[in-house]
Amino acid sequence: MEYKDYYKIMGVDRNATQDDIKRAYRKLARKYHPDVSKEANAQGKFQEMQEAYEVLKDPEKRAAYDQLGANWKAGQDFRPPPDWDAGFEFSGDFGGADESVFSDFFESLFGRQDRSGRGNRRGGGFQGRGQDHHAKVLVDLEDAFHGATRSVTLQAPAVDDSGRLRTRQRTLSVRIPKGIKQGQHIRLAGQGSPGMGGGQAGDLYLEVEFKSHGVYRVEGADLYMDLPVAPWEAALGAKVKVPTPGGVVDLTIAPGSKAGTRLRLRGRGIPAKNPGDLYVTLQIALPPAGDDRSRELYEQMRNQMNFNPRAALGV
Repeated sequence: MEYKDYYKIMGVDRNATQDDIKRAYRKLARKYHPDVSKEANAQGKFQEMQEAYEVLKDPEKRAAYDQLGANWKAGQDFRPPPDWDAGFEFSGDFGGADESVFSDFFESLFGRQDRSGRGNRRGGGFQGRGQDHHAKVLVDLEDAFHGATRSVTLQAPAVDDSGRLRTRQRTLSVRIPKGIKQGQHIRLAGQGSPGMGGGQAGDLYLEVEFKSHGVYRVEGADLYMDLPVAPWEAALGAKVKVPTPGGVVDLTIAPGSKAGTRLRLRGRGIPAKNPGDLYVTLQIALPPAGDDRSRELYEQMRNQMNFNPRAALGV
């Protein structure tokens, strides 16, 4: 997937004001509109320009796009970094245009985000409920096991008096409930946009994702980990210690276990009314032959054991 430099497409600097972007759009629209343009590939250029304008005219889309950084070059192979949008606060409808005509690049950033605020009328005067805000936050896996209260810093776009895009930050104290899973939301009542005419403020919804962990992989309520075992533990059987987020437990390895064998520790996944499980995959760890005695033992195994690890391949 190619990276698209929307600023280059629009012919504006990255620090352009919102009015600069509007003027650039009008100029390009007159030049490339398919009904009047005689430029080569006017349809394609007009569509590309519309996509760039859809992002840069919207402070939230523009701030999210800017958050990816300015080090990418147009046409360069691009994949959004994992959790690139974590901590970015937005409100209202993050879709809006007919995204079906836009590129895969646009879709990868904005195509599946569609949230909108709500409003209502009460009595004779207008009262508008404030828009809900949304953000993705990264938390430690251990917080899902024990619960925690964490400070979360969010950043949101704002246009200053000169029409330039700025980022404001706010820090909130958030309670992470025990047993929360990836993709679940924490609702902070009244932390969205203020209401109009005395209307109720919107809410803030925090979508939870777990930080990358050095030991465990998460799928739903289940955890997965690779467990190194010595060759003799796998061959002869053993009882070994296994770390879990809830504490160290004993695991029995059956004699003759092979690399890739998966064992299940029931109920050792994320806690809940129906807790997840922890799946342990055995990985055979070879001792190093770093001294004479170790090499001698390996030579004895080679000479005394009738073992061909490639027998199943017919060689």
